[in-house]
Amino acid sequence: MKLTSAIGLFVLFFSLAGCATDRRLAPDLSGDQIVVTVKVPEELIAEEMKVMYRSKLCTFTDHTASGVPYQRDGYQRTDIQPVRQGQTDLYEAKLAVDGGGDCQWRLSNVTFGVMYKNPTKFGDGVVYGVGGGVVVIFDGNDSGRGGADRKVEGDLILRQEFYPWIHEKFIGGYEKSVNLKGEGFMYVKYQALQARRVYFEPIVYSRFVARSIGSREKREGNQTIFYYPDGSSSPEIQSEPSFRKLQAIRLAAESQK
Repeated sequence: MKLTSAIGLFVLFFSLAGCATDRRLAPDLSGDQIVVTVKVPEELIAEEMKVMYRSKLCTFTDHTASGVPYQRDGYQRTDIQPVRQGQTDLYEAKLAVDGGGDCQWRLSNVTFGVMYKNPTKFGDGVVYGVGGGVVVIFDGNDSGRGGADRKVEGDLILRQEFYPWIHEKFIGGYEKSVNLKGEGFMYVKYQALQARRVYFEPIVYSRFVARSIGSREKREGNQTIFYYPDGSSSPEIQSEPSFRKLQAIRLAAESQK
């Protein structure tokens, strides 16, 4: 009897422990949600959204730079493809705030954006590079791409301007890419703790193209030269075209019409 009871208790304990370590997401789609909408220009497409959840129950051990162990909140990611709304240019995804599961996951952040639908319109063999991305943080944690650049109260309504930037690189293999150069370049990062709606409208000025050609070999003093749509050129400290220069060129051109 004692042996049987012991075995029964062990099985019960093992079963409970197994449940406690089940880290799967189970989002509650009937509960609180955050709606993310992207208005997509004709030449672009909406990228898949990378949605991050965190848990204070299911933690894991990490280490500092000096090797000291400490506990961190657990995290899980799920990818969601935004859905086109009828025949409009709006694409939408609904994110459950409650990630569910035994870990009681909670929505932490989402990464999304746009990219060129057909990069070869800029030349044979051209691929899409970077830019056009947005990170929105809904809690006090940094995202996988770092902390927020800006904080907003309430919903986030974001309209951002972009310019095409064509770059040729040689070091590490030849590649010609088209990038979306915005004010924050690769990703703009916002913290929006009270948001229940996120709206992103990228505005692309496709007539104003920046170009650059990378160095063919690593040598001290080599610089990438950027060529602007008004015919001017210059090196840039940040190794990317100047958003301010592109804005000034466009505004000057539009004022002359």
